[in-house]
Amino acid sequence: MRRVVIHTDGACKGNPGPGGYGVVMVCGKHRLELAKGFTRTTNNRMELLATIVALETLKEPCEVELLSDSRYVIDAMTKNWIKGWKSKGWRTASNQPVKNQDLWMRLASAADPHKMTWKWLRGHAGHKENERCDVLAVAAATGRDLLIDAGFDG
Repeated sequence: MRRVVIHTDGACKGNPGPGGYGVVMVCGKHRLELAKGFTRTTNNRMELLATIVALETLKEPCEVELLSDSRYVIDAMTKNWIKGWKSKGWRTASNQPVKNQDLWMRLASAADPHKMTWKWLRGHAGHKENERCDVLAVAAATGRDLLIDAGFDG
């Protein structure tokens, strides 16, 4: 099983507002950077989408170490929030609909074939690859040819 290290970040100018994601993927000596921007979205959606796009890029099951500065993403995956939401029909503990359900469902599916290790790291703390993801995400959010986030309903 190939070992892949993935760094992700999302950015939003206003929340909601124009947003983007950045990804750095490393497998051995191979490196891939991904980024896209959207006209109107939220920071949480971009954090999720960065993770999803990275995992969907993998062509075979891998051993994945995913590092993100998003507690939203990391806690949902490491504290089994997502499993609880699924078992309750995508409702929270307070019986409210789960926000960003479209992306959580997609993330669950994208992560499933892989052996995942989820790690939170402090953002803007000088971590080289996290800083690079931030640069990519901000550039995507402020760039041209922004896409429409079809799942955003705000």
